[in-house]
Amino acid sequence: MTPKVIALGLWLLWPGIPCALSAERRCGWLENPTPGNWSLLDRDGTWLLSSQGGHEAEGMEAMPDMTGAGWVVTNGTSYGHGCACLTVEADPQGRRILRLLAAQALPLGRCRADRSLPPP
Repeated sequence: MTPKVIALGLWLLWPGIPCALSAERRCGWLENPTPGNWSLLDRDGTWLLSSQGGHEAEGMEAMPDMTGAGWVVTNGTSYGHGCACLTVEADPQGRRILRLLAAQALPLGRCRADRSLPPP
């Protein structure tokens, strides 16, 4: 059974509780250090989007090209980090992004100025 089916079942039994998989907007350092490995470092910690050969959030294929202006290359020609806001459905206990709904690149200065964010 998928987490969505479980959440829906719980909500149908107890409609007063919030749905466990509601969309949320998370902003911070978007990291892609190597092929297939993506994470978001925000004020709450590190959230796994995908790991090569392992977990991959639904919707990753729709991730826009983030390697334009404001992307810091740290490995090869395109792997590195940038500042972004993502709209996601997440598993807070496992710190995994289950579904990527939208992504928006932000200027690096926004993340650098945010005192709640550790450096990438």
